[in-house]
Amino acid sequence: MRIKRGTVKRKKHSKVLKAAKGYRGARGTRYRLAKESVTRSGVYAYAGRKVKKRDMRALWITRINIAARNAGLKYSDLIHGLNLAGVKINRKMLADLAVSDLNTFNSYVEIAKKQLSVQQ
Repeated sequence: MRIKRGTVKRKKHSKVLKAAKGYRGARGTRYRLAKESVTRSGVYAYAGRKVKKRDMRALWITRINIAARNAGLKYSDLIHGLNLAGVKINRKMLADLAVSDLNTFNSYVEIAKKQLSVQQ
């Protein structure tokens, strides 16, 4: 007795072709080309999610650095001073404070300055 794959194959093909909807030319209509494109796009999407995290961290550091320099401290000194003071705040929150609430950010800068002066 032979096994026929009609419905399984059709389901598999339609799933890939649905994912390839909007691709130009044969990539959006022919299964073999669509499968390659969808697979590759998945790889790029996975890598892109990692790059997005990297980019956001770089943006936060840039924002913190600008605000810290305006307050008279370098980014590295600010982070070092906060670590010495035992302040547990991540870069995302610091960057948000630097943009939205400068008074609170400046209080963190003062904590870091005080700790750095004590250490020297």
